[in-house]
Amino acid sequence: MKSSMSDRFAPVPRGLGFPPLIMGTLRRRYKRFLADVALEDGSVVTAHCPNSGRMTGCSEPGRRVYLSRDARPGRKLAYTWQMIVMENGLVGVNTQVPNILVRRAVLSGCVPELSGFAEAESEVRVGEKSRLDLRFSGPGAAPVLVEVKNCTLVEDGKALFPDAVTARGARHLAELTALSRRGLPCAVFFLVQRMDAESFGPADRVDPDFGRALRKAARAGVAVIAYDCLLDPTSVRLRNKLPVNL
Repeated sequence: MKSSMSDRFAPVPRGLGFPPLIMGTLRRRYKRFLADVALEDGSVVTAHCPNSGRMTGCSEPGRRVYLSRDARPGRKLAYTWQMIVMENGLVGVNTQVPNILVRRAVLSGCVPELSGFAEAESEVRVGEKSRLDLRFSGPGAAPVLVEVKNCTLVEDGKALFPDAVTARGARHLAELTALSRRGLPCAVFFLVQRMDAESFGPADRVDPDFGRALRKAARAGVAVIAYDCLLDPTSVRLRNKLPVNL
């Protein structure tokens, strides 16, 4: 039986436990999903980069990085890039982490804004060609649709999303806006995989259309939630709720 990505992270309080990580030095990131990393034994490996974004400010060659290793048959690359060491601490680069972490945190009662839920469904179809990340449900609580966004860009203490133009992200917000106007509870959850952010806001200079769509969604009743993370070489944990400045 094929295991899911969530099976590779151990449950820990408020977060996910990494498998044993290996430290190396980033040589280069290329073709979006590949990264060459020099390990401490002198060998150079090609790791999977599970992040399709621009990774502005967190993909500089020469930085120390953490990799996980999974050499099961069928994998093209045994190593996966999980975190990078920046001046102000670790930054998580794996965009598959946020959905898993938010799902577990909500079901564990760690997110007061999304409380009372006992079940979660992933990849929820909301149209002929579109899906949203999660739908939470539970006895006595109206189901809520949640789109999760991974945020790694921080400037002057402010977490910003996106780090590149994202028509797909704006489309998700438009879908949430329409659903909210029909009376369905909806939220967009920005998970900041860093520890140096003091607030969150849209990156208007990067993608003004996304910023406009986010403000429109908020006016329509879509909850805009942002949390940062506590990262170390053993785990990533939900930490603090961040003020949202729209």
